[in-house]
Amino acid sequence: MASKIALVTGASRGLGKDSVLALAKKGFDIILTYQTKKEFADEVVKEIETIGQKAFALSLDISSTAGFDQFVTEVKQVLDTQFASAKLDALVNNAGIGINESFETTTEETLDAMTNIHFKGPFFLTQKLLPLLNDGSSIVNTSSGLARFSFAGYSAYGAMKAAVDSLSRYQAVELGARKIRVNSIAPGAIETDFGGGAVRDSADYNQLVSSQTALGRVGLPDDIGSVVAFLCSDDSKWINAQRIEVSGGFRI
Repeated sequence: MASKIALVTGASRGLGKDSVLALAKKGFDIILTYQTKKEFADEVVKEIETIGQKAFALSLDISSTAGFDQFVTEVKQVLDTQFASAKLDALVNNAGIGINESFETTTEETLDAMTNIHFKGPFFLTQKLLPLLNDGSSIVNTSSGLARFSFAGYSAYGAMKAAVDSLSRYQAVELGARKIRVNSIAPGAIETDFGGGAVRDSADYNQLVSSQTALGRVGLPDDIGSVVAFLCSDDSKWINAQRIEVSGGFRI
């Protein structure tokens, strides 16, 4: 039986990388995107191939819709030439950046960037990829714990992620006729280079988060990828329109 195929944006490092590795272990072939670090993406492709699945990396700037038509054309070509398939079975909108800036000093340029990267980009990329998604596919949008709880300095980021949660529910309603499921995953604080590596590199910040988490530690990338893979698979076939926070019980 042919493998299912997942497209995961921003998968050359961090949570995206762990997600594609977890998907590969579940038997998915992978199309992954990167923005600038092709060498990192190529290494992830090799790791996926070591697991025994096919993988291909494509460049994508999620902040600019101008390149989306060309990207979709490239996805079609890769599906045909590399995977001998016409359609995708899962889409994970993971690409993003972190920013910590007070509400008082956030500029219009910063808010526009947050909107383009975290909301407008995934909104229109998903729209353009709909013809390439099989009926019965799964879409996973990446939200954040910061859409539920509030940390000073994340007003723009957290508000965009709250919008992602809302969008996911609307997508689930409108795509239900095609049996496409849409859920959002909301990681808590994770030890990666995201947001300048604050959780990973600051012992005080790490301890602060750990002390407010029921399970007593911050998250690791492999705490998240397996949940993404689960939501993309038939194991979660009756989970739809849900926001699933993966934070170890932070600020319950």
